[in-house]
Amino acid sequence: MSTIMKMAADIIAAHASTTPMTKEELIAELTEVHAALAALEKGENVAPEQSDESIPAVSRKKAFGKDAIYCMICGKGFKTLSRHLKTAHGMTAGEYRKAYDIPRAQSLAAKNYSESRRLMAVERGLADNLAKARANRSKK
Repeated sequence: MSTIMKMAADIIAAHASTTPMTKEELIAELTEVHAALAALEKGENVAPEQSDESIPAVSRKKAFGKDAIYCMICGKGFKTLSRHLKTAHGMTAGEYRKAYDIPRAQSLAAKNYSESRRLMAVERGLADNLAKARANRSKK
């Protein structure tokens, strides 16, 4: 196996170990990484292609599901989107909302995830604790 192919395979294996990927996504990413490494070896400039942000990878209806929220830029699914946007696309939630005309009322977290977190907070009495803390702060 060529050195470039081995390097590309190692990069994709590391990425796939932390991110669920389909067979087609693995092959496409391997091809892309291999081409980028080959271009670097030849001394060519490897600038990432500018994606047209006005064309979403998934529709808004599909993007906001019960079990996952899908990134409209790359189409990958997550429980929450904010961290992915910051690390993978270098944008804030506000910039993402503006780019895809998403209202502020729309959560950037999966519905089931938000509900499970809300129930956990209720079970632990976090709202009561917050009310007590606010009352104590206002007394001072």
